[in-house]
Amino acid sequence: MAKISANKPSLMDKITKIFNNPQAKLISLRKKLQWVETEKQALPEIYESKKQRKLGAIKSGYDAKLSSAAFKACDKEEYATAAFNEKMQKYDVKAYMQHRAVNHALTKSIFAAIKKGEDYSAAVSKHDAAIQALKAKRARYEEKLLSEKAAFIKRNNTADDSEYVALKAKLQKEYDAIESSISEKYNVELEKKTAKLNAKIEKLNADIQAVKSTIPALKSLPENVLLSVKGLKMYFGGLKAVDDLTFDVKKGEIFGLIGPNGAGKTTVFNCITRFYNATGGDIYFENKAGEVVDMRDFKVHDVILQGISRTFQNVELVKEISVLENLLVACTREYQSNFWVHALGLPIVKKEEKLLKVKAMKILKFMGIENYASWLAMGLPYGILKKVEIARALMSNAKLIIMDEPAAGLNDSETAELTQTIRKIRDEFNVTILLVEHDMGLVMSVCDTVCAISFGKMLAIGTCEEIQKNKAVQEAYLGVEEDE
Repeated sequence: MAKISANKPSLMDKITKIFNNPQAKLISLRKKLQWVETEKQALPEIYESKKQRKLGAIKSGYDAKLSSAAFKACDKEEYATAAFNEKMQKYDVKAYMQHRAVNHALTKSIFAAIKKGEDYSAAVSKHDAAIQALKAKRARYEEKLLSEKAAFIKRNNTADDSEYVALKAKLQKEYDAIESSISEKYNVELEKKTAKLNAKIEKLNADIQAVKSTIPALKSLPENVLLSVKGLKMYFGGLKAVDDLTFDVKKGEIFGLIGPNGAGKTTVFNCITRFYNATGGDIYFENKAGEVVDMRDFKVHDVILQGISRTFQNVELVKEISVLENLLVACTREYQSNFWVHALGLPIVKKEEKLLKVKAMKILKFMGIENYASWLAMGLPYGILKKVEIARALMSNAKLIIMDEPAAGLNDSETAELTQTIRKIRDEFNVTILLVEHDMGLVMSVCDTVCAISFGKMLAIGTCEEIQKNKAVQEAYLGVEEDE
């Protein structure tokens, strides 16, 4: 019998590792914590919406009660004049189309007569008669309305507002009392719900700390560094797309990664986000929980849970669904409910979607595209689609957003707006941005630090001014003049 190696894990060890994986437990607990915190943040808006719907229904009933009294109180001549003007306006819209048809018929008749060399005076006479008939018809209609207006004023020649004033004061008093009662009721419910969620948050944090205590801590990052890439290598056979690349991204900065076409910029992004399994090197990141993790330990679908989201060079939206739904798709990995819960359509699914819709609408408003929420992504202008792509990246509460050529395909005004948007995202969402871009105007106007690479190797790293003056960067972009 072959001897089993002492270092080779048994089947039972593998099964135990699957079910007792502390990293998997942390991911699950943090997903629950994020949902509870999201629900807590949305509670005030949800309860305010409930209150306004309730009060709106009550106010509609009061307005209906006031309508008859308001009619008695109004100036009848003013009321009748408004009704007369509205009817005449509707009539004139129809009359305009009739005038247009008559004029079009005259034009056709004149062209036909000219083509045949005939006189078209008969067509003009017919046109004039038709116009006069339309004017006479309007005059008769106006006379009829004026007669009805005079009769209405004669029948309703009084304006008594005493009943209206008394009823309005009574209903306003009732409404104020009901509003106060409803507000108090919803405030009490909000406090109770918030207290329950706070208790859940406290328990989940305790559970997270218990699991964290069983995981050996990785080395700490340098002060104020969020992402550290050390000796990154990515080989495709004999092609070295990335070759021993090292750089640090600081918290809160906009870090630019530049280089000629084929320099390996997107490959670096794909290694960080685990689209590619790097050939070598280390990628350390301080995740949402403030822990330093090795990104190479995670699968591609777990990267977003650690706090890294990205946009794509080519807009990768689902064109057959709405803009709002595209943002909800971005949260698929963060749903607390599983596949079977969604398949059965249990109430928890609607609750989660409601919370996410509130969050998505806030982000769309921030991006200035909330009016496109219900539009299908298919057929929207390219500049709007780029904004939707960025909005989708904001849905995951990321600490680091990786943008792959966000200005590609934009015109000058859209690029200038994007510059402001990137800064606003960094400041208002408190995120760090790693940017790959060919538009040097955008890079130099928005980035705090720039890293230039060529053929997967580092050329230079520093401030925008330092990169602009660097001869190696200039040669990579502009080439070197040959000696004559």
